[in-house]
Amino acid sequence: MGQQEQVATSLAGAFSEEISASLAPVDAELERRYPGDPGTRQPVHTVYVPGEVFQADTIRSWGDQALASLDEHAPDAETFAKVLGLSDELAAPVYDRVRAKLEREPVEDLRVDFEDGYKGKDEDGDAARAAQLIADAYKNGTAAPYMGIRMKCMEAPVRDRGIRTLDVFLTGLMEAGGLPEGLVLTLPKVTYPEQVTAMVRLVEQFEKTRGLNPGRIGFEIQIETSQSILGADGTATVAKMIDAAEGRATGLHYGTFDYSACLGVSAAYQASDHPAADHAKAIMQVAAAGTGVRVSDGSTNVLPIGTTEQVHEAWRLHYGLTRRALARAYYQGWDMHPRHIPTRYAAVFAFYREGFEAAAKRLAAYANHVDGAVMDEPATAKALAGYLLRGLDCGALDTGEVTRLTGLTLARLQTYAGPRRADLTASAK
Repeated sequence: MGQQEQVATSLAGAFSEEISASLAPVDAELERRYPGDPGTRQPVHTVYVPGEVFQADTIRSWGDQALASLDEHAPDAETFAKVLGLSDELAAPVYDRVRAKLEREPVEDLRVDFEDGYKGKDEDGDAARAAQLIADAYKNGTAAPYMGIRMKCMEAPVRDRGIRTLDVFLTGLMEAGGLPEGLVLTLPKVTYPEQVTAMVRLVEQFEKTRGLNPGRIGFEIQIETSQSILGADGTATVAKMIDAAEGRATGLHYGTFDYSACLGVSAAYQASDHPAADHAKAIMQVAAAGTGVRVSDGSTNVLPIGTTEQVHEAWRLHYGLTRRALARAYYQGWDMHPRHIPTRYAAVFAFYREGFEAAAKRLAAYANHVDGAVMDEPATAKALAGYLLRGLDCGALDTGEVTRLTGLTLARLQTYAGPRRADLTASAK
């Protein structure tokens, strides 16, 4: 008893070892290239604010402007729901959560812009000021979860200026106490992998100069040119860019208007749901899958300003584009105006709340080995857990209701989402 029953085999045990030895390089390569999602929170949006405009109260100002817009154009849940086509069941929960979010955390990710949106005359001064303001915000608790800058690109006419601005900004942060945990940098208009390599060398040298741990500084790659999707040799350049980043790439951000213009799309049709945009983002998504690099959608330039009718029309457009992106697994996008934020959060909260009960029950059935109408596999359980955790991260869902419907503790839920989520939870204890 207790011994495994002997069965007949034809291959010697050493053969399995030979196979494993032959695949060891592939195993290592898979682990290096495809570590999986980092398991950390992903912001639902990125807000861009010109460097000369950014102030200590910018985040609170955006929240206040968004709340004022609701007060003026959708003062109650019924009105807001009617504008966006929300169901009666979702109307109050979504509206109440949107208002609470705007009061508590109106911006999840803020990028001080020193590229296209920058019109200042003293870039050194504005970069140094941005560093001090961001450092102060993290110290006094008024920062967004993620903050940083978008520098100028690595193209020859602006390269030196971009390098200097990044140096001034990072140096300012170091002098103010060190790099904040939520620091994010964006490198725009990347066309060749060599430009990514140059960015790697740049932050690598800064780390050495300032005595930082190797790999401390990561960055996002902004996809705004056709060459960044398809190279002259017919290959997907964006995949080479991720490799060139040497593990430092944190995201791929789609630039709606620069990319559309690059392809010759006329201004009236430049939008995140244009077929050209769908093609680019699909390539980005496939290239990034499993690498730990996250994909972000672009923005709309139709602003919710003017009469109530005009605001409602712009809100409907923004809401629809955001919901469309979420269904395609683009969980982050850009917001260009404070009045975009109400519909950003409305779309995100509706997306998670309307699918919450079904996802929770499916995950509970999987966890308890209960047969149901849908037969789920481990990969689906991972997706279900990830969906619930994203809803928790942004405030669409509450821990209590997720625990109640799934029967899972937060720690166990995170283990279903993947080892990196579980590792982060364990290390935080």
